[in-house]
Amino acid sequence: MATTTSIQQGDVALMQTPNGGDFCIENGIAEMCAGLEVSAYVSLFGGNEQDDGQPDNVRQYWGNFIETEPSKQLRSRTQFLLKSLPVTANNLLRVQEAAKLDLQWFLDGNIASAIEVVATIPAVNEVQLVINIEAQGDEHNFTFTENWKASV
Repeated sequence: MATTTSIQQGDVALMQTPNGGDFCIENGIAEMCAGLEVSAYVSLFGGNEQDDGQPDNVRQYWGNFIETEPSKQLRSRTQFLLKSLPVTANNLLRVQEAAKLDLQWFLDGNIASAIEVVATIPAVNEVQLVINIEAQGDEHNFTFTENWKASV
């Protein structure tokens, strides 16, 4: 008989909802996933929405204040831009570049050898990020659709 702990290996799978990130529980067990998807999701959307990525911003993810190595800090520039910039084609490119910066730690930490991010606007006030990460010869592909929350 499988126990809950033997079924629940890896990371809790996260998904986006209109009011933020969430996860699914089915039959009392959280849905799990393996791979790099959760790490990427948290890198893009797990920090403080008010963190613009500048080193002196006091509105950072609290864990950054105990992590002294900047390359290991969680900044979530993507999340900040989606809250602070209006939906335009130029800003879409800025969001795409922010996502690459938020995922840079995969490269800096030698976890990945290549990262590709493509941002599109699939619907009104939404952004879709298609992410491909090559790590140890394997390709990890996932898509995140996020609300573009800016009220500017």
